[in-house]
Amino acid sequence: MSIKHHWLDRERFTNYPRILLGMFILAAICWIVMSKDMVDMKGKPLGYDFITFWAASHLALAGHAADAYQIPLLFAAEKIGVPASQSVFVWYYPPTFYLLVLPLALLPYIVAYWAFILPTLCLYLLALRRVVWNTHAKWCIAAFPGLWMNIFHGQNAFLTATLAAAAVLCLKRRPVLAGVFIGLLAIKPHLALLFPVALLAIGAWRAIIAAATTAVISLALGSLTLGTSTLTACLGSLRYARVFLEGGFLPWPKMPTAFALMRLLGAPVGSAYLVHAIGAGCAVLAVWFVWRRSQDWGLRGAALMTATFLVSPYVFDYDLAWLAFPIAWLALIGLRDGWLRGEREVLVAAWLLPVVMSPLASALHLQVAPFVLACLLGMNVRRVALVAKRSQDRSCSGHDLRGSTI
Repeated sequence: MSIKHHWLDRERFTNYPRILLGMFILAAICWIVMSKDMVDMKGKPLGYDFITFWAASHLALAGHAADAYQIPLLFAAEKIGVPASQSVFVWYYPPTFYLLVLPLALLPYIVAYWAFILPTLCLYLLALRRVVWNTHAKWCIAAFPGLWMNIFHGQNAFLTATLAAAAVLCLKRRPVLAGVFIGLLAIKPHLALLFPVALLAIGAWRAIIAAATTAVISLALGSLTLGTSTLTACLGSLRYARVFLEGGFLPWPKMPTAFALMRLLGAPVGSAYLVHAIGAGCAVLAVWFVWRRSQDWGLRGAALMTATFLVSPYVFDYDLAWLAFPIAWLALIGLRDGWLRGEREVLVAAWLLPVVMSPLASALHLQVAPFVLACLLGMNVRRVALVAKRSQDRSCSGHDLRGSTI
């Protein structure tokens, strides 16, 4: 009798990431070589979104922090950092993150970019080391498209992913420290929406108090340092973010959300929000179920960090750097407990998602990311339900045996 082997064998698991890593490195070299005056062929600065971090810092150091929320004034500051830039990037961040990037404009643009990306990348890799670290995992992490998307965009996903994962990793033994990490995640509040659900599900009151306290203190510190007008300007700018999101001024193909899916299909704004709300509600219930019914911290963390992308309508491909943690946790569980049908295929799809999502959406006018993310979240729910069913079956069998007469 022959044993049927899975297509994702050790050789492919080792070689495919190496091939993709080489492609990313080649793409980065071409991108830099073909650029001129720190601007690529599309008129965008190298590091894309990082230009907003540098420009906001420049305005704040000049004593005009609130001006960063005014698009013409921000664009003028961006031109100081990269004079040849032709693209406009906007700034919606709260004073908590603003305070973090405040010193960046003390350095030239490219130097500041590396001064931000390299330390946050190191934190990200250190957090991943706590989850999984071996020869094969290193290749998968090095070639992970989410990592490269964040590097190309000069974004903060390394930092936000580290804070979220560190909170999960610390929650069991150091709940107050976990709460501090969650509170610091308020630098991007829409990515912290599910933590209250998870913490309430397990009654982690010390973490909840620590998170709320940290968030309030960090917001107050940022507002006092940069001026209270900065907080007012931030809140006022959110209406522009909503208009840009709904009108397509933000690229829907790069947004892995149900809202983007519906808008790409031509649905009106109200219908897109409705579908997204239904998906978000299901994601909330899934996180509650997993955290309430399972004691496995890998499943808990994977469910939380995956479901985050099904809750907020405002996330991008670079934010999918978060997925390295759910993929790692679920892969370890599969290796430990055995694979269920389709799980490895879902993990491969999730691993590739950050790089294939946008091209597929642009070509097909179909955003596949919500389906992949829903399958990834479904892996968690299925695992928990399966364990619960087995436990119930054992309980029933034990009850029947005890109640029988021999």
